[in-house]
Amino acid sequence: MTNIENILSIFALGGINEIGKNMYVIEYGEELIVIDCGAKFADKSLLGVDLIIPDLSYLEENKHKIKGLIVTHGHEDHIGGIPYMLKKLNVPIYASRFTLGLIEIKLKEHKLLRDAELIEIQADSHIDFEQITLTFFKTSHSIPDCLGIVFHTPEGKVVHTGDFKFDFTPVNDQVSDIHKMAELGTEGVLALISESTNAERPGFTPSEQLIASHLEEEFQKATGKIFISTFASNVNRIQQIVEAAQKTNRKLVLLGRSMVNVTSVATRLGYLNIPNWMLIESKDMKEIPPERVVILCTGSQGEPLAALSRLSTGRNRDVKVVQGDTVIFAASPIPGNEKDVSKIVDNLFQLGAKVVYGSSSITGMHVSGHGYQEDLKLMLTLMKPKYFIPIHGEYRMLHIHRLLAEAVGVKDNHSFILKNGEVVDIAGGIARQTRDISAGDTYVDGMGSDEVGEIVLRDRRQLSEEGMLIIVVTISQYDGSIISGPDSISRGFVYAKESEALLNDINEIAKAAVTNFNEANPYAMKKAIKKAVDQYIFTLKMKKPMILPIVIEI
Repeated sequence: MTNIENILSIFALGGINEIGKNMYVIEYGEELIVIDCGAKFADKSLLGVDLIIPDLSYLEENKHKIKGLIVTHGHEDHIGGIPYMLKKLNVPIYASRFTLGLIEIKLKEHKLLRDAELIEIQADSHIDFEQITLTFFKTSHSIPDCLGIVFHTPEGKVVHTGDFKFDFTPVNDQVSDIHKMAELGTEGVLALISESTNAERPGFTPSEQLIASHLEEEFQKATGKIFISTFASNVNRIQQIVEAAQKTNRKLVLLGRSMVNVTSVATRLGYLNIPNWMLIESKDMKEIPPERVVILCTGSQGEPLAALSRLSTGRNRDVKVVQGDTVIFAASPIPGNEKDVSKIVDNLFQLGAKVVYGSSSITGMHVSGHGYQEDLKLMLTLMKPKYFIPIHGEYRMLHIHRLLAEAVGVKDNHSFILKNGEVVDIAGGIARQTRDISAGDTYVDGMGSDEVGEIVLRDRRQLSEEGMLIIVVTISQYDGSIISGPDSISRGFVYAKESEALLNDINEIAKAAVTNFNEANPYAMKKAIKKAVDQYIFTLKMKKPMILPIVIEI
């Protein structure tokens, strides 16, 4: 039997069978390296939850093994969970220059920056641990300074691509290092871990350069203010917007906290060039003709609190969308956000704006940062992996990516489509998937570290669907006899003025439950009231409101 300490283990705590909250783990013996720590926004079914981050319980149990967190790039689904991780596990963070700039913003907001150990890495960096060595290579994506990671282990090389596409004419001149990738493939790659976001789309991903002419054309045609919304982290797109504004002699206004923060970091670090004369505050817009203004804002995904949503409903004090303005969506809706985006588009049309929205192939205002099928096949062909693990996508995307791998030479039994927590163990050059570890979601409320458990979520769903019934009764602390009540208060269950008979019946049932006691026992009385009233309401109404008995002793 192989000693567990001589096994190379690969698994995900987030990012498999989903798009968001990426976190992957490479473990060999007493060394454990974490790749990315992302977050994703909660949907409407998770009431009151702001963020979903990976379950960190396995890492907490093995914190003595953790050598560091390696971050591939600065998108929210790769760095959004870092502050919550550092509150539990203050491990060294390795990331590229621009990525560290974005991480610093988050850590500063959470008051964690002073104690964090942040280490800058580049494509030619070399990190040596006792058993694992890390090297890196450049990749192209929709954000600067993206890195692929090579783990040199006693079992062989494991490559994690990060998010990537092959853009041979990138706006920021950060071309994927194909030569280094080919060298790795020639030397031999034991396992390739590769993203699958666009595995369903044939061909190569278009170049970001294609956006420039479409932007300039719309800017030339616009007669009023131009509002344009894109991802704040898409610095390459922002640079093209700046250049289109410069060519059409327009000033630039930034709206949205994340847009201001990212632009500030990108400008300070030299990834974004905005002429000094161009940038103005929103309060100064009244001094400038509308045809000389561009407003760059967040909210392209329909986020209700983002700048574009507030503009579409007239909730911005300084800036208004009026008849004759142009609004451009320079991003495609992420699946699941279509309804929210459509609502904003409708609102903007009602305000009289010209709205440029819809499929990127129609508007020409967006290209993906993720590789299409030919990009994915090129990566596989360059790396020539013995084993393949598709990640970062829904199951159908992972399945299609596996088929692409088989089409370029990976053996059909050498690919692993995993769930979060399922482990691929490699020993003696042979990979097996026979075990799993604890993995799941952690729900976070707001900026704090407060985690929302399943019981709290269940209560919130019950309140939202069935309402609440409060039953108040006052008893004698000497013999448990009723002094006043019971009185029932309905919130979201029934309308009290139209349901007096029902509430009176509930009061009588609660009274009978309390009368059965010969002594003051508030805890037992509450349980008796809850049980009796719950059974009555379900039998009569087929409903289960949250019942909250309150027993007061005097």
